[in-house]
Amino acid sequence: MLTLLRRRDFALLWAAGFVSLAGNWVLYAGLPIFVYRLTGSALATSAVAIAGLVPALLLGSVAGVFVDRWDRRRTMVVADLLRVPAMLLLLAVRSADDVWLVYAVAFAASAIGQFFGPAENALLPRIVDEPDLVAANALNGLNNNLARLIGPPLGGLIAGRFGLSGVALVNAGSFLVAGVLIALISVSGRVAREMGTSANAGADPTPAGPWRAVWHELVDGLRVVRSNRTVATVFAFMAIVSVGEGVFGTLIVVFVDEILGGGAPEVGWLMGAQAVGGVVGAFALGALRGKHRPTAARLLGWGGVGIGAIDVLIFNYPPLVPGIALGLALFVAVGVPAVAIGTGQAALLQASVADAFRGRVFGALGTTASALMIVGALLAGSLTDRLGVVTVLNVQALAYGGAGLLVLVALGGSTIGAAAEPTAAGPPPVAAGSQGATVAPPREVT
Repeated sequence: MLTLLRRRDFALLWAAGFVSLAGNWVLYAGLPIFVYRLTGSALATSAVAIAGLVPALLLGSVAGVFVDRWDRRRTMVVADLLRVPAMLLLLAVRSADDVWLVYAVAFAASAIGQFFGPAENALLPRIVDEPDLVAANALNGLNNNLARLIGPPLGGLIAGRFGLSGVALVNAGSFLVAGVLIALISVSGRVAREMGTSANAGADPTPAGPWRAVWHELVDGLRVVRSNRTVATVFAFMAIVSVGEGVFGTLIVVFVDEILGGGAPEVGWLMGAQAVGGVVGAFALGALRGKHRPTAARLLGWGGVGIGAIDVLIFNYPPLVPGIALGLALFVAVGVPAVAIGTGQAALLQASVADAFRGRVFGALGTTASALMIVGALLAGSLTDRLGVVTVLNVQALAYGGAGLLVLVALGGSTIGAAAEPTAAGPPPVAAGSQGATVAPPREVT
């Protein structure tokens, strides 16, 4: 796996991802602390997260259309550079009266990010060969978890010592450095348009109006999701687990408070423990060779089964083994299948979607995941008082396992490359098997 880092273009992309992800985790940790201290309101603090989530619902699929029109590498560079001045606007926040500016920055940065994520996922298959997609995505999982280990404690330290100005400057600097690194990549980011023309190829969409052209291209991308068995299975899996992640993200604090008798520090320890497991899982995946390396479909399927099984243990051990120590160990363990899911999902979509459609497919996946996480959060809020926190969390654990079994039944015999789409014009036909950026719910499973 680490041999991929000797390839200049992949090393640049990986380093850029690590720098910007670490900067993002600094922001995610530091911004809520600052807003709460500034306003004293939990509602005002939660609104920061909502402002960052709304753009995925409004723009995710549409952004994918433009990612499939534009040079992907240039899109990523421009997105990073645009986020630099956006972060610097936070320097103007001085009092609770200025908190609206925090929401505006969170919204704008997330909106720009809707173009970056699909572009990154669409560019990766240009940088590494198909047999290396699993290893490359495993390295990206390592990226995510290393940044998750480093960023939050650093963000808390910077916020405590330098306030919002320090957090904003660090995050702006991370985007600037990442943009420069991506600009140095030599691989072309231009779309292979001959692979993605629609059934109406040759027709000029301009007379119908630019927005109608966008709509038709969006529909073409959604047609890939519907007609390609592999892509449809990945979307079904992510739909199920995104609802579960909405439940988990809402109730984990309640579980720690009511069942484990802990608070915010204990929640932080558990999330950090999962990041440790993610690092271990990424290295373990990279160490597998030849016949011992699982296919992307099996990574996705067994990853879902693994998270479901470990979650059941997490939510039911406290009456038997009081304390948080076993919980920490189980959260380390759950980081391994979480990386497997992210790696498998990404590699399957990248291998089974034609280059000209990848932006739209990844954009649609991001929108789907965000919408269903909100559904999960609403379900958690409405069902917990009636059923209890442990019961609701157990249901989401079983759903994870069921989603994993769905993938194993539908795609378990496939291999990366078996479902690679032909290069002929037109949407890919129904395929028998093989895919991510990762579109990640709270546990980074996408």
